[in-house]
Amino acid sequence: MTSIHPRRGSAGPVLALLVNAFTWGVSWWPFRQLQAMGLHPLWATTIVYVLSALAILAWRPSALRQFLRHPALWLIFLGSGVTNATFNWSVSIGDVVRVVLLFYLMPLWSLLLARVILKERLTPGATVRVATALAGAALVLWHGAAEGGGGGRPVGVLPDVLALVGGFAFALNNVMLKRESTQPEEGRALAMFLGGAVVAGATAVALSAGASAGVQWPVASGAWVLPALGLSLAFMASNLCLQYGAARLSAAATAVVMPCEVLFAALTSVWWGGAALHASVLAGGALILAATLASVLERR
Repeated sequence: MTSIHPRRGSAGPVLALLVNAFTWGVSWWPFRQLQAMGLHPLWATTIVYVLSALAILAWRPSALRQFLRHPALWLIFLGSGVTNATFNWSVSIGDVVRVVLLFYLMPLWSLLLARVILKERLTPGATVRVATALAGAALVLWHGAAEGGGGGRPVGVLPDVLALVGGFAFALNNVMLKRESTQPEEGRALAMFLGGAVVAGATAVALSAGASAGVQWPVASGAWVLPALGLSLAFMASNLCLQYGAARLSAAATAVVMPCEVLFAALTSVWWGGAALHASVLAGGALILAATLASVLERR
């Protein structure tokens, strides 16, 4: 039987997921800085994951053979690619808190996909904890929508659509990481990084060629080279943390821990984006942290 809460000794995987959530929660800021330097988020994502994929291949050349021989890893490739392309783009052009919340409808998709793919039971405990986390995220969004918090730059429905698609892809990625947990880690990591590079790169080329959705070819400038390299290292570490944590926890437990990204995004929006911190944000963050703490402390 699979439950919402992790098994004993799960502190390491939970911590790894929190590191991943923090990296994604604050990523809106460097992506916006790179965009101001003339590097669109899709192109920045491509560079970040090309470098990460090359690093994995240099470290474990056999990872490419593992990826090509296991079709299940191609779903991780697709899920990771769509996740990174859509999230990094949406968080750069939309309201940070709103985008992150819509992205974190992911727990609902994750539970449904886990039921279909992993045959995990939808226990009452799983439903309660995920509902608690989403209720907290809703409180954060309520303030963000009312006040325009998070340094957002509304551009119609595009950020919302991208966030919803990205959340579903992220759920697929997490569930497949759990399903393929017996595969060598380097094969899974390469699938994630190649997906981020190929999906974002193909989308960037297609949209830049047609001048669609405001996507342009990168500006020839050395200003964004070092920041893009640093961001690449941060995301490589973050995705390895995600792989480590998601492969060792149930999909339901992962779905509860990861919405801490909403809290990280809200707080950094206040500190770096000039948004005001109101009671609804504090209450929402408390609910998210309460659900996360429950997933760590509860036992079968």
